[in-house]
Amino acid sequence: MNFMLIAVLVLGAIALVAALVLFLVSKKFAVEEDPRLGQVQEVLPGANCGGCGFPGCSGLASALVKGADGGSIDGLFCPVGGEQVMGRVADLLGMAVAASEPRVAVVRCNGSCEHRPRIAEYDGLRTCAAMHSAGAGETGCGYGCLGCGDCVAACNFDAIHMNPETGLPEVDEDKCTACGACAKACPRHIIELRKKGPKGRRVYVLCVNKDKGAVAKKACEVACIGCGKCEKECKFDAITITDNLSYIDFNKCRLCTKCVDVCPTGAIIKVNFPVRKPRPAEESAPKQETVAAVNVKETVKEEPQA
Repeated sequence: MNFMLIAVLVLGAIALVAALVLFLVSKKFAVEEDPRLGQVQEVLPGANCGGCGFPGCSGLASALVKGADGGSIDGLFCPVGGEQVMGRVADLLGMAVAASEPRVAVVRCNGSCEHRPRIAEYDGLRTCAAMHSAGAGETGCGYGCLGCGDCVAACNFDAIHMNPETGLPEVDEDKCTACGACAKACPRHIIELRKKGPKGRRVYVLCVNKDKGAVAKKACEVACIGCGKCEKECKFDAITITDNLSYIDFNKCRLCTKCVDVCPTGAIIKVNFPVRKPRPAEESAPKQETVAAVNVKETVKEEPQA
């Protein structure tokens, strides 16, 4: 009996000492959390997509609070929440947030089944990452879309889908939040985040092939051949040719679309522009040809009679 009582008392004393030590340690090494951190995190959408450049919404919230303490939150932006969410965060932190133009993901490849013939058959894991690591894929272009849909699987907003006819991904700009998950998932980096543009109008190069013109053209008939015609035509220094590839700087582009007209392969695309009506001269040209053809027929008929 005495043995059991002593054991209970010893264990009780040990537990009491351990509890006291833990209490003192917790007080000494306690980390005080800024209450604004939780408030900001509640305002953020909670998508944890990483489009802001941080591991998740908690990382962005921490950066916003630290930025507010430093006097500025410029450069910090939630692409999913957009201006509305950032405005609420700015009000919560008592800061001003700089306006940011909306962006959208664009697929810089037009190498559809029609334009880029298949020269090999891949028999392996059907992911873009696996196919890319195995070689050039099933076509002669080692830069274009592989068509396995890694970007589709990475999108949390159902904003990108594979077109079964072309074999290329297509972005729904109304659903796209510009989080960048699809761009990160693409092993060939053909998806880029660009400014959505006024009324959704954009001009960009639908190619990332850096091979020389003849090689690129052989692999895909609509590839950029680096001829430089677009660069010469642009009056705003928005186009540069690097490694045989044309690139349009969306910060400098004025959407004049002249580069689209001079591109010999059709590698430059314009999106959401109104259909241009033909000029009166263009409308009358076919009529003149028809009249000329009729005159020729009449002349032919008259010759046998003479």
